[in-house]
Amino acid sequence: MARDYYGILGVDNGAGPDEIKRAYRRLARELHPDVNPDPAAQERFREVSTAYEVLTDPEKRRIVDLGGDPLDNGRGGGAGGADPFSAFGFGDIMDAFFGGTGGGRGRGPRSRVQPGADALIRMQLTLEECATGVQRELAVDTAVICSECTGSGCAPGSSPTMCDICGGRGEVQSVQRSFLGQVVTSRPCPTCRGFGEIIPEPCRQCAGDGRVRSRRTVGVRIPAGVADGMRVRLAGQGEVGSGGGPAGDLYVEVEEIPHEVFTRDGADLHCTVSLPMTAAALGTTLPLPTLNGTEELHVEPGTQAGTVRTLRGKGMPRLRSTGRVDGQGDLMVHVDVTVPTNLTKDQTELLRQLAALRGEEQPDLGAGGRNGHGLFSRLRDSFGGR
Repeated sequence: MARDYYGILGVDNGAGPDEIKRAYRRLARELHPDVNPDPAAQERFREVSTAYEVLTDPEKRRIVDLGGDPLDNGRGGGAGGADPFSAFGFGDIMDAFFGGTGGGRGRGPRSRVQPGADALIRMQLTLEECATGVQRELAVDTAVICSECTGSGCAPGSSPTMCDICGGRGEVQSVQRSFLGQVVTSRPCPTCRGFGEIIPEPCRQCAGDGRVRSRRTVGVRIPAGVADGMRVRLAGQGEVGSGGGPAGDLYVEVEEIPHEVFTRDGADLHCTVSLPMTAAALGTTLPLPTLNGTEELHVEPGTQAGTVRTLRGKGMPRLRSTGRVDGQGDLMVHVDVTVPTNLTKDQTELLRQLAALRGEEQPDLGAGGRNGHGLFSRLRDSFGGR
């Protein structure tokens, strides 16, 4: 009496390849000897492995559907007290446990439906737009599902047919003789390219690919605080896969336009303010434009070149990895003191009078006066002179 291979796996007679594979994986994880050492479980695992081998072979499954048993009288192996792994290759065991493609024998036809690739588009933003965030509509040119065949690749009213060359297996085998004996190799069927079926009447719009290229509009929200090189992910807005497969993701990469006043260091901003020598000496207050409006910058009398003034909280928003803003950076103001050139006669005379009042008519390059700490004496000391 023929064995009920469908019943062994717990599937219906009309079960598809994916349903059969899922049923086997579920039972294999439960009954594998490495997981369940019970002898009864090992026997059950042997039966499940044999049933899966039979139902994944189109020719053997055809015999089962006709009421026969393809393993009767020892044909095909895997009967009786054989090793539980003999009816099922090592690659198939790895596939059952880890979902891989395995090795060894062929794995049957591959699906026409493939996941789509991710897409990337770049968006230029000013520093002000990076600080506030923007909402924009982008024109994106990607692959979309074909409206004529809705992804099937077939012309309206037609459907795929089984490949006559490989019999729907998606691969062909060749036998070669070597000093080790006969070697059987498998390769994708050249006629159906491994799909196991062919499209006799391809869709005219997509040429059988199930997708076409089209320009569409996508809305994107750029959060406040983004920086150059950061990417915003739009799930499912990328390329549609062949055969109408699920779309990949769309990534919008920020290109920050250099600012004419500010330079950026993370959430902090830097700028340079040039002050006349007199303003630095006497002190002053001047308006300073920031991203949040105009601020008053107070310069203390006697401010030296290279002085850095920090305006707290006047920088960029701090954007965390969670997408939330956590406070503001600072604005660093670098003071540059300019020395006047091309002085008039009167200006020169005034500066000479000021130098005389301060005792600065001539720089001290000698012994340094009474204390002996002039420029030359310091250089002599640094070189070990006496």
